[in-house]
Amino acid sequence: MQTPTAEYRKTDFRRPKELFKGLDAGVYALIGMYKRRSTTASKLLVEAERIDDLAPQYKDLSNHQLQQRLFELREKFRRGMRDETDALLHSLAAIREAADRQIGLRPFVVQLMGALALYRGYLAEMATGEGKTLTACLTGVLWAWSRKPCHVITVNDYLVQRDADWLGPVYRFCGVRVGVVTALMPPDERRKGYACDITYATSKEVVADFLRDCLKVMSIRNPTRRLIRSLLARSNVETAGDLVMRGLHSAIVDEADSVLIDEAVTPLIIATLRPNDTLREAVLKAHEISLPFEPSVDYTVNLRYKEVELTSAGREKLERLCAQLPGLWRGPLRRSELIKQALTAREFYHQGKQYVVLDGKVVIVDEFTGRQMPQRTWREGMHQAIEAKEGLPLTDPNETIARISFQRYFRLYRRLAGMTGTASEAAGEFWQIYGLPVVQIPTNKPCIRARYPDRVFGHEEEKWTAVVEEIERLHAIGRPVLVGTRSVIASELLAQRLDARGLPFKVLNAVRHQEEAVVVALAGEKGHITIATNMAGRGTDIKLGAGVAAMGGLHVIATERHESGRVDRQLFGRCARQGDPGSAQAFVSVEDELIRRYLPGPMQRQLAAAVRAGLPGADKLAHVAFAHAQRTAQRIAFKMRKNVLRTDDWLDESLSFATSETGG
Repeated sequence: MQTPTAEYRKTDFRRPKELFKGLDAGVYALIGMYKRRSTTASKLLVEAERIDDLAPQYKDLSNHQLQQRLFELREKFRRGMRDETDALLHSLAAIREAADRQIGLRPFVVQLMGALALYRGYLAEMATGEGKTLTACLTGVLWAWSRKPCHVITVNDYLVQRDADWLGPVYRFCGVRVGVVTALMPPDERRKGYACDITYATSKEVVADFLRDCLKVMSIRNPTRRLIRSLLARSNVETAGDLVMRGLHSAIVDEADSVLIDEAVTPLIIATLRPNDTLREAVLKAHEISLPFEPSVDYTVNLRYKEVELTSAGREKLERLCAQLPGLWRGPLRRSELIKQALTAREFYHQGKQYVVLDGKVVIVDEFTGRQMPQRTWREGMHQAIEAKEGLPLTDPNETIARISFQRYFRLYRRLAGMTGTASEAAGEFWQIYGLPVVQIPTNKPCIRARYPDRVFGHEEEKWTAVVEEIERLHAIGRPVLVGTRSVIASELLAQRLDARGLPFKVLNAVRHQEEAVVVALAGEKGHITIATNMAGRGTDIKLGAGVAAMGGLHVIATERHESGRVDRQLFGRCARQGDPGSAQAFVSVEDELIRRYLPGPMQRQLAAAVRAGLPGADKLAHVAFAHAQRTAQRIAFKMRKNVLRTDDWLDESLSFATSETGG
């Protein structure tokens, strides 16, 4: 096996290919459309059926004979196959038989289609409940046979451990070593996890480990340490012992829309605490000064871009309040920035939505998944501004020592593939940024989900009253209900309403997350009421209890539209899985955040008037308005992700220029 340092030289320090621009980007987009053509799935189906036809050749083999055959196929992959298609189909047929014997699950033909798509570098859109975890295993074995590092990326540590444990017998039977990397692992354990043929981990862990390893290797590449670098080039003992990863080669990304799109809004940063008493004092003073500032009088709020601007009255008030203050408060620009930051913390960062307070500390909540992110902090004094707002002790600010965007990191892999239940809406972005064409894999059984029209209300209070009444009605007949909310606050307020009615329920949010898998797995039992933020137990199967199918199956209620239609589809996809019955409906109001942030003022007023007056066609108008607001939100989010990537590229070019200038 190559040393980690040698592996890094070959992979990690190459630059990802630059994104196409202008006419080239247009041509590249057309290529992506061609790769996404409908006939792609048809061809995959033909190959998957050929694999299915090979089943009798492996069915009657003993375990020893089957394993011998698998090892023979493994050697073909390691040497480089000449007749790739024939060996590929036979390999998948043999791995399929191994999965059936080792864990009692025989991949369906559609799962074989998904495995072929992944192997060929596609992003497979497979509906929720269609067995994406097992599909990834089939491709994972093939890629792991090459002896190159293969990472399977999923959304949380629970799924990392669960999937590796569950599929471990299949991997071991096929001659593949499987390892895991989770958040609390020390470096030695991480090194063991990455040393395996296939490694399960979250995106945050692999990117953070990559950055930490890069920092160690870059210290050798520093032009002021040429002698040390040349010595280590001859003997990599010290460096190899410090690195935890053994390079980047192949990656399969589960829940790819969450990992590659939603999480890509923010780069991953390695930072270190740097005491800054001046900043802490300034933040505390800014919070104190901001208290008498009134919205619309002293400042205006831009909901869409989450910006605060001082009015002329606000600027005069600020100048008056700071007249006797020393130091940085005398500079109009700096004091204006500090006050706007304090006001931004007040207007746009709310406990139960963007963060929660646990054990006297501000913990960020991922707005897309509803999960806590205890290792993250906001930058440039914003975290301290929120602590000041909450009356908590101020922590020391962080100083960035390394950063990389998720887009840039995942483009470093030589082979990349992904799976998700919702990819079509972002097919263009997947191709433009990652070179991943989307292919839609059909369901194993027809989906019989009943999708009811949205119920639109003129006021938010009316909406919540109707939601509670609908839950009570369904509970009375024994149907299980899963209610999706956008924030911790909304989930807790709904819980209070249900409690007042004497209804039993379970809550799953960033505060009550310990039993996530158990809560979601039981959501399909008779009479169960489950309230969940956007996490909704992604990756956990919801099985219907006895007699529930006859009632109509699980019913899903969305209490608000999300900024991304993909998240709405993910929530609705929690019901009617694998041919089970189920239904879904959204309850929305014209006062919802999506409308307030992304619909122009005149359109907001027209929509509100039409809905509150009960005019004919108001529901259709609301449907158009919500769709327009979602498109606007997604367009802004895409621009933000591109800006993150551009910043990465700019930093890379700047640092490269600086290195060349100093003689590197």
